[in-house]
Amino acid sequence: TGRAPSKSNPASIHPSMFSQPQLLPSRSLHNSPHSKGQPFGIAFDIDGVILRGGTPIGGSRQALQRLYQNGGGVPESQRALELSELLGVNIMPSQLLADVTFASFLLFLRSQIVQGHSLFRNLLGRYQDELIVATGKGEPALVMSEYGFNKVLSIDEYVSYFKDIDPVSQYKNWTTMSRSDRSSTLTKLASVCDVYTEKVKAAFIVSDPVDWGRDIQAAFPDKRLGVGAFKIALESIFNRVHHTPLECVIYGKPEPIAFKNAEATLNQIHCDMNHESLDSHLNRNQSKNYFSALYMVGDNPSVDIKGARQAGDPWISVLTRTGMFHGKGNHQEYPADLVVDTVEDAVDFILEKEFSSGQSGCSSG
Repeated sequence: TGRAPSKSNPASIHPSMFSQPQLLPSRSLHNSPHSKGQPFGIAFDIDGVILRGGTPIGGSRQALQRLYQNGGGVPESQRALELSELLGVNIMPSQLLADVTFASFLLFLRSQIVQGHSLFRNLLGRYQDELIVATGKGEPALVMSEYGFNKVLSIDEYVSYFKDIDPVSQYKNWTTMSRSDRSSTLTKLASVCDVYTEKVKAAFIVSDPVDWGRDIQAAFPDKRLGVGAFKIALESIFNRVHHTPLECVIYGKPEPIAFKNAEATLNQIHCDMNHESLDSHLNRNQSKNYFSALYMVGDNPSVDIKGARQAGDPWISVLTRTGMFHGKGNHQEYPADLVVDTVEDAVDFILEKEFSSGQSGCSSG
């Protein structure tokens, strides 16, 4: 991994550094606090930054051919394949080693797919052999199965066991499961549990639920409301009906645990690259983090930027105008450290800043 020399003078940011875009930092971005030899890391949001629907936006293909990104609602192996095809980057589900030329030197990028639901792995000790239900778009049950949960049903599969569980099913003109799929599910689960008698111990919202009429969902005409809106609806209804409040644990952005997990993942990646154990690094260094800076590139001020600001050092927030945010200036309530038009502009700025007078290691997630 390359190293960046220390800089004695703070590097100021000027719009003239690039023809596009206007840079609007909310705090001084400079290299003086960065420890000599420390690499930097970049975390990207997907929806609104990298892709809109299934289409790359904001020069993401070009930007990520120098770096790389993450997903939601599908297994990590499938998401890696989809992103590889869409972005023209060979992305592996767990780790990637790619050679990239930048400013006449070679970078070694080692990356790992980290999704909002990746932290569910940490709950294996509690729910691995318990009956659980997974909901969300894509293949939520397959996601949980790949994480090692042995008794998992999607909400579609669970509903298929009980004909009266969805009171408005008769008014729906679509089919969530074919007869063959339903039969296959019944056969698969019969050997490990009895769905009719065994109690569901937990429900996991893996990605945005689709059938909110059944799972508690509604269509919204304005900005996309996903898992957060579903949580509010679920809590409201549950708490109105039951005396004991519903207990919810949030693992995704903007919660600090999501950023701590990203830090831990990037630290482990760096250890693997340098054939070093995390314990040996901690024994030699007071800091628990390898990185001089971790950039969060997102389009949602109340999620991506708020989360990075709450996480604190070494996180630096970068807000793009390709998704939820379209303002000319910075966001008023959750101002980013840097505002750019596209993810390509963000990557250009980061690489210019980090490599302007030297060479540094880079990890992305």
